[in-house]
Amino acid sequence: MSALLEVFELHKRFPIKGGVLQRVVNSVKAVTDVSFDIKAGEVVGLVGESGSGKTTVGRTILRLEDPTSGAVCFDGVDVTKVGPDTMRGYRKRMQIIFQDPYASLNPREKVREVLTHPLKLHRIGSPAEREDRAVSLLAKVGMSPDHLDRYPHEFSGGQRQRIGIARALAVEPEFIVADAPVTALDVSIQAQVINLLEDLKNDLNLTMLFIAHDLGVVEHICDRVIVMYLGRIMEIAPAAELYVRPNHPYTQALLSAVPIPEPGKRRKRTVLKGDIPSPINPPSGCVFRTRCPMATDECAQTIPELRKIGPGHQSACIRTT
Repeated sequence: MSALLEVFELHKRFPIKGGVLQRVVNSVKAVTDVSFDIKAGEVVGLVGESGSGKTTVGRTILRLEDPTSGAVCFDGVDVTKVGPDTMRGYRKRMQIIFQDPYASLNPREKVREVLTHPLKLHRIGSPAEREDRAVSLLAKVGMSPDHLDRYPHEFSGGQRQRIGIARALAVEPEFIVADAPVTALDVSIQAQVINLLEDLKNDLNLTMLFIAHDLGVVEHICDRVIVMYLGRIMEIAPAAELYVRPNHPYTQALLSAVPIPEPGKRRKRTVLKGDIPSPINPPSGCVFRTRCPMATDECAQTIPELRKIGPGHQSACIRTT
């Protein structure tokens, strides 16, 4: 199966300006040397703590942020090099589900406008066909046509996120970035939204980058999982493999925090010391070494590369075997 999306050596720096002349004095190293691919019909999870650079990766893929360097190839074309007119066509093929269902919807627009606006923008269908499409989209996400004439404030968080998902599906994209779509929701609602996305994945054969903060959320929806820390990839593995045989110490720590849904059973916790370092001045060598329980002096000198340790399984640790 060919890759629909390929990311090559992606870097993203946000300049920090200071002084009277507002010169660049430093930069936030949000994403460093990130490479991966996503095959058509595949759902890949991107997991890590807040500040790991996950959302920046997603936004850079969609050209909501321009990369500092690197390439993002969608269907064989580097979208970082195309002009605005060409990019407009690719925006129809690539959509995003935003993290915050409260901030991502215009409070002055009824659901009808929310769902038909992308269709108008891309000149899809007549007004009557757009109306029918809006009704169909609501049905897909488990809502009724009666909701078309309501405003966002009249819905719960879970319903708003369903509307956000329907909006992302409006122009029938081939690829979706789901940017932590359940983080702002209650746990019971999280399960509903994940189940909805899983159903849509199966029904529409969606290709998706699913961003999340914890590994427990992505276990059942993702085919592969990428673990990020401080702008770098720590591990990539098929989901089934990662949950059984995590290799990187950071992945092991994240998995140890996932509760076991059986009374009386607990995992042996790996508690990481301190907070994630500043991306302005990340640690030398392995960026995880300052919190890693297995760190040695060599970890401060060597930046570990992703190395193959099994079929489709890569890990960035000098202790990798």
